[in-house]
Amino acid sequence: MADSQQVNFKEKHQRFPCPGCGGDLAFDPKENCLVCPYCGRKEPIPESDAQIEERAFEDYLRPGSERLGRVAENAIEVSCTRCGATVTFTPPEVAGECPFCGSTIVAQPRAADPMVAPEAVLPFGITKRQGQEAINRWLSSLWFAPNALKKLAYQQSVSGVYIPFWTYDASTRSAYTGERGEHYFDTEQYTERDAQGNAVTKTRQVQRTRWYSASGNVARSFDDLLIPATRSVSRPRLASLEPWDLNQLHPYEPAFLSGFKAQRYQVELPEGFEEAKTIMAQVIEGDVRNDIGGDEQRIRSVNTSYYDITFKHILLPVYIGAYRFNQKVYQVMINARTGEVQGDRPYSIVKITLLIIFLLIVIGTIAYLKSN
Repeated sequence: MADSQQVNFKEKHQRFPCPGCGGDLAFDPKENCLVCPYCGRKEPIPESDAQIEERAFEDYLRPGSERLGRVAENAIEVSCTRCGATVTFTPPEVAGECPFCGSTIVAQPRAADPMVAPEAVLPFGITKRQGQEAINRWLSSLWFAPNALKKLAYQQSVSGVYIPFWTYDASTRSAYTGERGEHYFDTEQYTERDAQGNAVTKTRQVQRTRWYSASGNVARSFDDLLIPATRSVSRPRLASLEPWDLNQLHPYEPAFLSGFKAQRYQVELPEGFEEAKTIMAQVIEGDVRNDIGGDEQRIRSVNTSYYDITFKHILLPVYIGAYRFNQKVYQVMINARTGEVQGDRPYSIVKITLLIIFLLIVIGTIAYLKSN
């Protein structure tokens, strides 16, 4: 790397021109730096002295909040007319196909609207080629997958996309009412018939429960509850990509976005916190049951107060392949840090039918041979 003509990473428009040939540099996960796709020049991303901060939730809910921004000053975005997803990108990336449904994007890109700016980013850790190879291996291992699908998969490329997430921290205090159940045993008599048909009286132990009123308070602190801010991918599928090595988050730097897309969040900040409350409620219920004690618990009411609420808007990397088969869209996703593959797949009715016919022939042949 030449020592002169270092890249100006604080340039107003946050483009990353190659000092060697003038082309646009793009982030390379393998090299962990910016690389020129034309001349191969490499430029490091300077270490940032910024800190990843938790932002006060209430500050962002006040009318007229000015705490909005863009992923980069020169960021442009485009919305897919088929699935409604909005993706943001910076040069040298282009609109191309929608990474979420595979449709060709025909809408014209425009300057990105202000949003709650990302606080941190988890950079891509595997290359696009490695992502494509992982998807193809996964598809090749599927039973009863249509041959047309496998051919189609090898013709399609995956897209590197940063998926938006919210993380929430909160302290809670919950007042509850309920009942504590304590088990005890009674001896009871019953009658049954013996082998000779005579009525015989026997005794047995029967478990019963005494219930006592209970009430109290429990407190719990939550840290970095991770809530997807996208509706363009399946939540269970996205959850199956976990875990994410969030300890490797970097303070947000537009250079990590160069060459990739980033989806604009579809779940707004307050809505995301309501989802976080649902997760917190499950944990709080466990705390309440432990506090009630006994052998069984009945919870009548739980009233929870939330305070010291903070959040972060973070971007996590995935490779997405979207393809169509028989008029239906299928998605395959890769955790672009670990290489974990999760996805949807169609089944070949023809292959399944042929297998059933084959098994019936085998069973019929065996039955015929045994009968003779």
